[in-house]
Parts: sequence; C-alpha cells; structure tokens
Amino acid sequence: MIKVLFLAAEAAPFVKVGGLGDVAGSLPLALRSLSQPIEIRQLLPLYPFLDIEKSMLDPIASVKVCVSGKEIAAEAFHLRRNGINLHFISGEPIANTNSVYSTDGYRDGRKFTFFSLAALELVKTLNWQPDILHAHDWHTSPAVYKLHLTRDQDPFFQTTKSLLTVHNLPYQGHGSERALAESRLPPAENSPLPDWAQHLPLPLGLLSAEKINTVSRGYAQEILTPAFGAGLEEFLQTRAEDIHGILNGLDMDHWDPGSDPTIFANFESGEFEKRQQNKLNLLEEMDLDVDPERPLLAMINRMDYQKGVDLVPPALRVLPEGDWQVLILGTGDPELEQQIRGLDQDLPQVRSVLRYDETLARWMYAGADMMIIPSRYEPCGLTQMIAMRYGCVPVARATGGLKDTIGDYDAEPVSQSTGFLFQEPSYSALATAMWRALEVYKDKRRWRGLQRRGMKKDFSWERSAREYCGLYNTMIETLKE
Repeated sequence: MIKVLFLAAEAAPFVKVGGLGDVAGSLPLALRSLSQPIEIRQLLPLYPFLDIEKSMLDPIASVKVCVSGKEIAAEAFHLRRNGINLHFISGEPIANTNSVYSTDGYRDGRKFTFFSLAALELVKTLNWQPDILHAHDWHTSPAVYKLHLTRDQDPFFQTTKSLLTVHNLPYQGHGSERALAESRLPPAENSPLPDWAQHLPLPLGLLSAEKINTVSRGYAQEILTPAFGAGLEEFLQTRAEDIHGILNGLDMDHWDPGSDPTIFANFESGEFEKRQQNKLNLLEEMDLDVDPERPLLAMINRMDYQKGVDLVPPALRVLPEGDWQVLILGTGDPELEQQIRGLDQDLPQVRSVLRYDETLARWMYAGADMMIIPSRYEPCGLTQMIAMRYGCVPVARATGGLKDTIGDYDAEPVSQSTGFLFQEPSYSALATAMWRALEVYKDKRRWRGLQRRGMKKDFSWERSAREYCGLYNTMIETLKE
C-alpha cells in the first residue's frame, strides 16, 4: 500500500480555474482505480466560495501554524468521495479571500504557505504517515521545502519522499517572499539556484523535491532550455535525471461525443454523417454559410500572448483566398480581443464570440473540421485531446504536450498522423500549416483517416496514473536502498 498526500490549490469539481483543477480532480480517482493499492489523502483550501455544502463536511482536527511569531488556528474538515479521503483546511489566511488567485503576491503567498504547512501538521495530528508528498506548482511548494528542512529532525517524516509536479514553470510565486519568511521558511543558502530565485516558492520546491515532473515529456525537455526555462534552465539541468514528463489525461466520459448531452447529434468514431449534423447546426447558429463541404476552422482559446492568439489574424489574412470559414471563441487580453474583432469585421467568413461559453465550445469541437492551437508554449494542453476525441483535426504549434499528442501528417507515417504541426511561432508558419490542412481536406478519404485515428487515441487518465504509480514506486525503492 502506497500512501500519498496530494496537495493542490484547486481540484474539480469543488473549485477549478484552469488545467491544474482538471488534473487534481481526475488523477487521484485514476490512481485509486489501479490494481496496486494506493491510499490517497487529498487536501484543498476551504475557500469561502467552494462549490460544496458545508453541512457535508465533518470537522476532524484543529492544528496551529506559526505566522509572524503568532500561532494561527487551522481547522480541518473531512469528506469521503469515490473512495478518496478529502480534507479541507480553513483558517484566517484562507477565509479572507474572494478568489483562488489574485494579483497580490503577498496575500496569495500567505494563503498558500499557510495551507501547505497546515497540511503537514494535519497528517501528523491524524498519525497518518505518507510515503509520498505529491505537491503541485508553486502554491504547495512550501510543503516540499518545509519537509526538506525538517525531515532530519522530525522522525514522523523521515521516510516521506516528495514529488513536485510543474504545470506552468513561469508561475513561481513572485511576491510571496515575505510570506515565506513570516512562516519561518528561510531563503536557500549555497544552492545552485540563481540569486533571484532563492526566496521563491517554486524554485525552493524544485530544489528540495526528490523527483520533479512536468505534464508532458516535451515540456520536461523544453524547460531545460533558455527559451522555456524561465531563468531556471541552468539549475534544472543539474536536476535533469530527476525530471520526468507524464502527460495529463482526459476525462473520457466527460468528453465523449457518443453521449455528450450538449451537442446536436451524438456520434461514434466513423459515424461521419451524424457528426456532419453538428457542423450544419453550428453554421446555422453562427450565421455562417451552411455548406457541409466548405471547411470550418475553429479556435477555442484564452486571449493570451502565450497562446499565440496574435498569430491568427495575420495568418488568416495571408491565407490563400479560398472556400473556408473560421469561428473563434475566447476572452482575455483586451488588445488581442480587439485584433480578433478587426478580423471579424474585415473578413465575412469569420465569426468571433469573445466570452467564455462551454456549450458553444462543445458545439465547435463536435462540428468544426479543424482546431487552430498556435501556442508559443503549452506544458500539456487539453484542447488538442478534446478536438481529436470529437473528430476535429488539430493544427498546432510543435511544442510541449502538443507535439507529444499530435502526429504531423507530413512528418509521421500516415498510419500515425492525426493533425498538422508547425515549428516557428510565426504567422507565416501557422498559415502554411493551415494551408496544408486545407489541401488534405479536399481528399475526403485522407481526411476521414485523420479523424478516425484521432478519435481512437487513448488519452485516458488510467494511462497517466500508471506512470505516476511507477514513479511513486521508484521513489520508494530508492528510499529502501
């Protein structure tokens, strides 16, 4: 039996802001379903806005966390869900917040440091000794660092190993330095970290964890380079042997075109006539030309420079004039939104919807022919997995999890191809990739092959969970040696 203490700032269905919430909501359940027994205790902050009835929570313990020389009470509550023991931690730094993340680095640092340290105190109070502390991103890195600092003096944690999962390296906890100091977590000394990183939660976690993993193999390699290392590449190169890439999974039940209740017509792999009905309905809803043969490109994206949204307007403007249409959904940076609006106004075959709309997103996955994913970097990405699951062929930048999951039509054997990749983060490279896709689209036999292969890909969490379990076992065996 492996005992895993699982810490994250968010987890679906209770609270979700981004991909971390998907991972922390799905991975523990997938780990529990494996044949090897794994006992997981998953801890979350008890935010005031948490999507849960407080009456469902049972109080189990109260612990103290020292902040600025004062002891602050942390109350812990329990909920058992799908065989997982969930513990929710409350306390003044958590209770006085109205969002998971804010622009106030000190306030967020105080909240998440308090949560991280309270988590360690809680398992001691419960006398539940973890084999693995599995922390995620900078928010729970203080727990990894605290474990490293005190393990030799604390027999309870002497055999506990730590794994830190990095979902997005540039987010390192800037602004939280004072919060660490107030919680008696000193800066690193004589370490290989760069000077500016000695006080930050994520670098300290990366310094202290026995193992590190990113959410794709591609991203694990990229963070060792200046282009993606966020200033930590030289340090990370010293830890290269301890860095692993494990691709995130996809909830195959939640994203299933065969049973999705929101789309116009359900379909399975190969049922292209049924899928076509979704395209026709989508075109009609969006006031586009209702022509089943005319290729429909889509983009579902946060309007963000990282996501490469700025590459799309000039790419479409230089794309050879042809019989194609585009639908864009997303919200974010006002300047990027304005660029998309301008594209919508100038090109009659373009429609943009600048808001968050999950129902429309599902219609687009089920009805569009191609999905544009121009990210400058993408640690993992779910858009391409969902698109392929729904028979929508991805056109994406070859980075991180995108290149790990998409087989390029011209670079791979045809039997392994599922989409189109481009290398340089430029609008001309994106335009060339879209043009390649449009050329293949003209041959329905080849296009149907791309769709079939994408829909049959195994992106299940079970695959990812097996890799995490293997990494846990490796860490435990290392301890025995």
